[in-house]
This record gives sequence, C-alpha cells and structure tokens, in this order.
Amino acid sequence: MHDGDDGQPARHPLHNLWRVSRYLRPYTGSMILLLLCAGGATAAGIAVPMVVRRVIDGPVQDGDTEGVALLGALALVLGVVEAALIFVRRWVQSSTSLAMETQIRDDLYAHMQRLPVAFHHRWQSGQLLSRVTTDLGVLRRFLSFGLVFLIVNSATYVVVVALLVHLHWPLGLIVAASAVPLFLLSKRFTRDYLVASRRMQDQLGDLATLIEESAQGLRTIKAFGRRSFMAEQFAAAAGTLRDTAVGKSVLVARTSARFELVPNLALAVVLVAGAVVVADGGMTIGGLVAFVSLQLMLVWPVESLGWIIANGQEAMTASDRIFEVLDIPPSIVDRPGAVAVGRVEGRLRFENVGFTYPGTGQPVLCDVNLEIEPGETLALVGVTGSGKTTLASLVPRLYDVTSGRVTLDGTDVRDLRLDSLRAAVAVAFEDPVLFSMSVRENIALGRPDATDADIGEALAVAQAEFVYDLPWGLNTRIGEQGLSLSGGQRQRLALARAVLGRPRVLVLDDPLSALDVHTEALVEQALARVLTGSTALLVVHRPSTVALADRVALLEDGRISAVGTHSELLATVPAYRAVLSAAAEQDPDDLGLVVG
Repeated sequence: MHDGDDGQPARHPLHNLWRVSRYLRPYTGSMILLLLCAGGATAAGIAVPMVVRRVIDGPVQDGDTEGVALLGALALVLGVVEAALIFVRRWVQSSTSLAMETQIRDDLYAHMQRLPVAFHHRWQSGQLLSRVTTDLGVLRRFLSFGLVFLIVNSATYVVVVALLVHLHWPLGLIVAASAVPLFLLSKRFTRDYLVASRRMQDQLGDLATLIEESAQGLRTIKAFGRRSFMAEQFAAAAGTLRDTAVGKSVLVARTSARFELVPNLALAVVLVAGAVVVADGGMTIGGLVAFVSLQLMLVWPVESLGWIIANGQEAMTASDRIFEVLDIPPSIVDRPGAVAVGRVEGRLRFENVGFTYPGTGQPVLCDVNLEIEPGETLALVGVTGSGKTTLASLVPRLYDVTSGRVTLDGTDVRDLRLDSLRAAVAVAFEDPVLFSMSVRENIALGRPDATDADIGEALAVAQAEFVYDLPWGLNTRIGEQGLSLSGGQRQRLALARAVLGRPRVLVLDDPLSALDVHTEALVEQALARVLTGSTALLVVHRPSTVALADRVALLEDGRISAVGTHSELLATVPAYRAVLSAAAEQDPDDLGLVVG
C-alpha cells in the first residue's frame, strides 16, 4: 500500500480539484464556446413555453389560424436551434475533455518516471495504475460534463424560477421554496458520498495490484498449486469492492428519489393552486400552461443534481489521489549547475560512502572507500544482504548516497546531468526487465540509433544469437517481462543491452546467474574482450565470475573489509574463502576457483 501521510496540513476537499482545473486554461476559448452553446440551447428551450403561452392566449383564443402557424414555425425554429447548439456543445465537450485528460496523464506519467526507485518500492503498482486510468476518467467526466451541467443547470434553475415569479409570484415563491429541502439533502449526501467514493477508489487500486501480481506470478501460482488460494483472495477483494459499490449505489438511489420527490410535490401544489388562480381570473390558461411547462424544465436540473454531486465527490477524491503522486518531489534530480559528462576516462571512486534506505533508519553501507582505475574490472563479493547491489546502484544514481560521495573522473556524480550520466554508465541487473516490444527495441533501449551491426555484436558477446531463430528475428515481439523466454535468455538479452556500444563504465549486477556452465564460459570469454578498456564494477554471486576481474573487493556488513586480487584474498582472507565456499556449495562447478 502507498504511504498516504505526506505530513501536510489538511486541505479543503475542493483544493486539489481547483488545482486540476488549471488544465482547462489552454482550452478557455473552447470552454467559453461550450458554455455559450449550452446557454443558448437552454435559452431556446426556455423560450418555447413562452411561445406556447402566446399561442394559447392569442391566436388560439382568437381563432387566428395564420397566427398559430407563425408561432408554431417559431417554436420549430427554436427547436432546431436548440438541437444544433446541443450538437456543437457535445462535440466541443468531448474533444476538449479528452485533450485535457491526455495532458494530465502525460504529466502524471512523466512525473512518475522522475520519481526515485525508492518511491516505486513503497507504492503498489496497482494503486498507480488506477490513478493513471480510473481516476483520470472520473476527472474527465466531471470537468467536461459534471462541471458544465452544474453551471448550466444552476443558471437554468435561477432563470426559470425568476420567470415563474414574473408569471405569478405566489406560485413562483412556492417553487423557489422547494430549493431549501434540496440544499439540505445535498449537504448530507455530499458528506457521506465523499467518504464512500475515496474508499471505493482505494479498493479499486488494491484490486488492480492483486490482478497485476497474479498475472506476473502466474507460473509460480500454478507451480505451487495455489490457484484456489489466489482465487479466494481475489474473490474477497472483489467482494469488498462490490459491497462498497452497492453502498454507494444505495446512497445515490435514496438521495435521487428524494430529489425527484421534492419537485413533484411542488408540481402537484402548483397544479392545484394554479387551477384555483385561473378560476379566479388571476392567471390566463396560457399563463398556467407556460408556468407548468417552465416548471417541468426544472425536473432535469433537480434530478441531475444527485449525479452531479456524486460525480463531483468522485472527482474530488480522484484529484486528491492524483496529487498524492504529483506533490511528491523527485529526490534524485540535477543539482544547480550540473554539467554534462565529457570525455570519460572511467576512474570511479567511492569516498566515505554511507547509505540508508528511506524510512528504515538502518544503514546499509557505512564509510565505504573504494577506487576503480580506468579500464579496470573490479568484482564486488559478499554474502547476501551485505549491500553489493545497493553500492552498484549508486553509480547511475538509482539512489543517492546518504553521506560521502561517488565520483566519476573526479566529479561527484550528483554534479553531472542525470541523462548524461546514465548515457555514460551502462547497467545490467541480476533480475532482467524486458518490455512488451520487439527484440531490437529491447536491446537498443539505451541507444535507439544503434545499427543492426551494433546489435549483432552485442548479441554475440552475450551469446544471444538465439534471437535470429525466433519467428521474425530481431522484429519478434516478446511478451510482457519477457515471459516467453527462459530466464537465461532474458538475462543474455539484458546483458546485450548493457554492452551495446561498448560503454566506458559498466555496472553488472550478477548478469550471468541464470546461465548454464557452458553458456557462462562462452559469455565470459566474449565479455572479457568487451571489458578491456572499460571500467567495470561486477557484483558477483558465482565464484566463476570472479575470473573476469582484475581485483576483488570484499563487502561485509556494509563495509569494505579487503581489496586485492582473487589469489591474494583467497590466500590471506578467511572471510573471502568462506563467501566463495558457500557459493561454490550451490554450484560445484565453481569449486575449483575456491580451492585453486
């Protein structure tokens, strides 16, 4: 679950909805046109009862057939104008709202890309997904339809009530007084629906997370025979969501029924009282017909009030959830005056580096000092949890040091522009990530301008020429997370992506762990050629990978305890032998590197 407490003071529920409205500013002209069309269509509709009044009290009463035809034609023209304006309004409404939704989605996605890895570790992906999809859809519906109807229907209500008072002020005041119970009902409904709306939208995010995790872990679920267990978890989450949705529907239905009851009661009173007024000569028959017709025009604004309020509450919670993400400042950014990486020699230094994961309070790295010379390959060895991957992640600034600094050619990596630094430092992780795109696009992710020859060379280094046997070769699309490939194949493609273009600085986090011994030997031979002239930091879990390194650093409890060649450490550091021996027990083929 996300960390929803941002430490900020409580704001009014409308605060974030008002902030979202800034996305409407580029479409001010369209919104004005939209409101003019809506107002014009409403005015045309309001004018029709007044024309009917003239028809009844004039030509119909006087038997003037020509007059009836003329006023009938006027009513027809008003109807056509209303229809045309409604068409323009809906067209402008849809195009504007979709453009606005796209802009918010682009900004939200771009912001999430700028947020650090630590943020994505804390937040469930399903919660983020629901914000980018469901919540934005809710906002679009309100800002394009709910807000427009709120303005138009409110204006309609005021204008119609004013006309009713003009036609017959006692009856008009009866209609106006019906607004009091409507206000009281809407106030209570607003309070209750806001809570239910937020609960449902959070539950949608939780359910999306469960679906995503089940899809990604499908093989594990099947392998352990836990389909029934996961189905029960899903049914429980879906049932909770259903109960919340039903509760919301009951709330809306109950309130809508009350909203409809008020104008209908007012209409009944008007019909009875109006008949008495007409009988006493206080109003003409045409006036009563016009009065009732105008009052019927208030039915839709009143009936829609429940939907508009509900949509507004959902939009408020949606905007809150969206700004929960947008208000989180990126913590890994370019410093003022950051410069681009120039010609890279490749000297990499860790100077008194300390690191603590946010929110844990437990240091992972303490006072790490390490230097890697240009063109040198250094292997980082240590037991699981000693901080190897964390240390390697500091080079491309996936995390920033808590204390000390990491330098590239004497410059603090925080003083280098992020895009430039990450273009100069290539990375391959133990757990490779592939995307639902072609093999070529996956490999050239960091170098879109790479030629087929460049890609072919990288594939040869990674022993990944198997891609040419795929149905469409480099153009073959691989499934999400590369699940259509084996673990070793995915790892080799990730390695090819890292070595593409022979980068000057290479960070490899145990990139050969999923390979068999024979393939690993071939990859190591080719990789040794690539590493010549490149500065490389290898996170090593398998002893055989140590052979690629010029020197080895032993990391114990977040500290560098020994640095030297493999032979030196093997002969003089018992802890080093212990780490390699433990790894070799898991892979007997590596035992020779430990004892030899």
